[in-house]
Amino acid sequence: MASKASSVKQPSNGLSPGAFSATVSAITSAFGDPSRRQIYLFAHDAQHGVTAAHVAERFGLHPNVARHHLDKLAAGGYLEVAVAHPAGGGAGRPSKHYLATAEQTRLDVNVRADDLVLALLGKALAALPTPVAEALAEEVGVEYGTAMASGLRGSDDVATGQRSLRSALHAVADALTAHGFAAHTESRNDQLRIVSNHCPFGDVAIDNPVICAVDRGMVKGMLTALYGDTQPLTQESLPHGDGFCATAV
Repeated sequence: MASKASSVKQPSNGLSPGAFSATVSAITSAFGDPSRRQIYLFAHDAQHGVTAAHVAERFGLHPNVARHHLDKLAAGGYLEVAVAHPAGGGAGRPSKHYLATAEQTRLDVNVRADDLVLALLGKALAALPTPVAEALAEEVGVEYGTAMASGLRGSDDVATGQRSLRSALHAVADALTAHGFAAHTESRNDQLRIVSNHCPFGDVAIDNPVICAVDRGMVKGMLTALYGDTQPLTQESLPHGDGFCATAV
């Protein structure tokens, strides 16, 4: 009789069940809404990109709804963002233009990191004292998260420099999902947090839990850029035997 483990069908593309789930989550988050699919095609065909105002007029949407769809696509990496100032150097409000990232958008998410590099990372971190390794991992995450946030800032953010914490968390969860974390936001005991159901670092994170500091740093870096100073805390993690990873703010 075949064992239970051997009877589990692997996805045909070779991804593990967890990685395949993360891929589906990322694609669904970006393209699961019919209006969002049409908006992406509209932006893809626009030579100089589109604005929330263009999309709102074209599809009969409120500008905030149009901006929400565009930011979802930007968070997933399907659109890139450029902030343009009014022609002639006037004092008008800068506008945010969304452009397709490539002629052929890749409708999958590469959550399989290079095994050799990850193994090297794990050994390098293991050779350091735990506090030093954790601080280094978080610092790298913060730098990467800050860079990721540059593509998530909405036109309201350009004018005010901030968005609400809840709105910022949703944007961060979308970006993490696009990077293979299968993340979503939730409120628990009046505290907002991001829950990730998959870790793209795989067994390396299980063997070296300090790598979880990278995830926390990514959240901190993105939130700092989108909202302001926060102190994210790791509440639960897969390497410590929990069923998912959770970062509270």
